[in-house]
Amino acid sequence: MSVELPFAPVDTIIRGKAGELRVSAGAAEELAHRIQTHGATLAVTAAEEADTDDRKTLMATDFGVRQVVPRRELELPIAPIDRIARLRIDNQYRVSMDARIALADILEDYANNVADAAAILARHADRRTIQAEDIETYFQLFE
Repeated sequence: MSVELPFAPVDTIIRGKAGELRVSAGAAEELAHRIQTHGATLAVTAAEEADTDDRKTLMATDFGVRQVVPRRELELPIAPIDRIARLRIDNQYRVSMDARIALADILEDYANNVADAAAILARHADRRTIQAEDIETYFQLFE
C-alpha cells in the first residue's frame, strides 16, 4: 500500500510534541503510514455503518463524530484523507466533505497521541531525535 499522506503535515504534528527534540524523516514516514492504515480501517467500519442505514455516502456520524471541527483548524490535508478513506472500501461509496473532515480530525488526534508518546520514548532513551523506532515502540507497547 503506497502512502497517500504527505510527510510534511505529519512532521509538523510530531514537531508540535517534540519540544527541543529533532524529528527524523523516518519518524514522519512511519507515523504517516500508521495514520493511513488506521484511517483505512476506520473507513471500513464507517462503510458498515452506512450500509446499516442503506446509504452509499459516508457521513461524519459513521465515524462517530457529531460535531465537525472547522477545516481550517486541521493540520492534515483533506484530499489525501479522502484517498485514505477509499483504500479499503468499494468504489461505490462516496465520502462526504464532513466525513473527510471528521476522519482528518480523528486521525490528527491519533497522530498527536502517538507523537506525544514517541517524544517521551526518545527522551527516555536519552536521544535528541524522535526516530521511527520510537513510533514503532509505541505500537509494540500499546497494540
